Amino acid sequence: MASLSYSSSSLPLLLLFLIATVSLSSAAPESALITHLPGFNGTFPSKHYGGYVNIGENGDGKSLYYYLVVSEGNPAKDPLVLWLNGGPGCSSFDGFVYEHGPFNFQAGDKQGSLPQLHLNPYSWSKVSNMIYLDSPAGVGLSYSTNTVDYETGDLQTASDTHQFLLKWFELYPEFLKNPFFIAGESYAGVYVPTLACEVAKGIEAGVKPVLNFKGYMVGNGVTDDEFDGDALVPFAHGMGLISNDLFQEVNTACQGSYWKPSNANCQQKLERVDWELDDLNIYDILEPCYHSPEIKEPISDNSRLPASFRRLGETDRPLPVRKRMFGRSWPYRAPVRAGRVPTWPELGSSSVPCTDDEVATAWLNNDAVRNALHAQVESVAGAWELCTGRIEFYHDAGSMIKYHKNLTSQGYRALIFSGDHDMCVPFTGSEAWTRSLGYKVIDAWRPWYFGDQVAGYTQGYENNLTFLTVKGAGHTVPEYKPREGLALYTRFLAGGSI
Repeated sequence: MASLSYSSSSLPLLLLFLIATVSLSSAAPESALITHLPGFNGTFPSKHYGGYVNIGENGDGKSLYYYLVVSEGNPAKDPLVLWLNGGPGCSSFDGFVYEHGPFNFQAGDKQGSLPQLHLNPYSWSKVSNMIYLDSPAGVGLSYSTNTVDYETGDLQTASDTHQFLLKWFELYPEFLKNPFFIAGESYAGVYVPTLACEVAKGIEAGVKPVLNFKGYMVGNGVTDDEFDGDALVPFAHGMGLISNDLFQEVNTACQGSYWKPSNANCQQKLERVDWELDDLNIYDILEPCYHSPEIKEPISDNSRLPASFRRLGETDRPLPVRKRMFGRSWPYRAPVRAGRVPTWPELGSSSVPCTDDEVATAWLNNDAVRNALHAQVESVAGAWELCTGRIEFYHDAGSMIKYHKNLTSQGYRALIFSGDHDMCVPFTGSEAWTRSLGYKVIDAWRPWYFGDQVAGYTQGYENNLTFLTVKGAGHTVPEYKPREGLALYTRFLAGGSI
């Protein structure tokens, strides 16, 4: 074997190269380091970073905001997970503030005071590095200098987010070797698989940097017109929300297909179903619907109701579970269809029903908070809203089933999980479409456990596909069931049985 030798004159150049390589691979950009957050008086359990990645040219165009929470475990080896909330048009700070971020947020003790932050014992950063991304441009703290960019859709968003990732990893090359996963919920049922396919295509094409992509997870995710549209009626019947007589009538009239009424009798029966469900909280049928401050707190301990009912909406967080959001929506049984996705005002509502997002809104529109986050001021990035109305969004990717088949057939791991009391994207639809792929069942339907209690049910398929329910959870599983949410997340990332 030939030996390598270096002349004395080449050593300084070699040393400089090695120093540059080491510094590049071991340090995130210090200008993005978040050193404090208004409302939090403790010590961060790990490093936090935040800022913008510009995916336009020459500094113009789309600036996407990210918040990186470095793992509290082993950052160099723990998985890196990109989190996306849905909508389309909802900020991923929803996940950060209300679901699995490093803090629990407590409302200020007086009018106008900032929320107080406490460490979240069930943060997903306990076991992984987390990127919370506001996407597409125009959502949350992300913005563009060209308002034409606010007209977008599934395919453009996937492409933009892939470009974001490539540039982000150039800023943080130390994470390139970490197993990389993509996760999200609700309309991220579209965001996640479309982005995952972009990433997979990039890897196959040798696009640099090469991402160590391993798989993805979707919670209560939008997937397919027919499966999503047919999910509600069986869910409502199974949950005892409509009578057996009405179920039989609507099933006969509609011949078992509810998403696209084929006759007037079917339509009439479906309208009766809608009427009977109308006053429920669509995001969790067990929860009250937030209409006014008088009913946004859990039922008091002085109530004569049984303890199990008094505890509805309670977790060990300082805030009760919110009375939920979806950002953009449509009437019951009307799944996301091709074309422009309407906003709530266009459907006759000035805001997302059943929602209380005062804490996140107060915190993220505070100048001191934005400064600490390295985020642009309101005059540049706009006011933070949970779900924005300033983007024009088009559903142009079609059914997600073909994306899931593509990804799982390539060996990427997939977890499809559902809070089983969500009526917005009912588990009945997710269970049906995962079964429809035709994969062999290798882990038959069974309970899964947290401690010695049944936490839900799961079924495993070949090609690394798993379907799972979370008992008693609504549309946003980690918010309603933070312990179980962290458990299923940890087990999935580790690659073992849930």
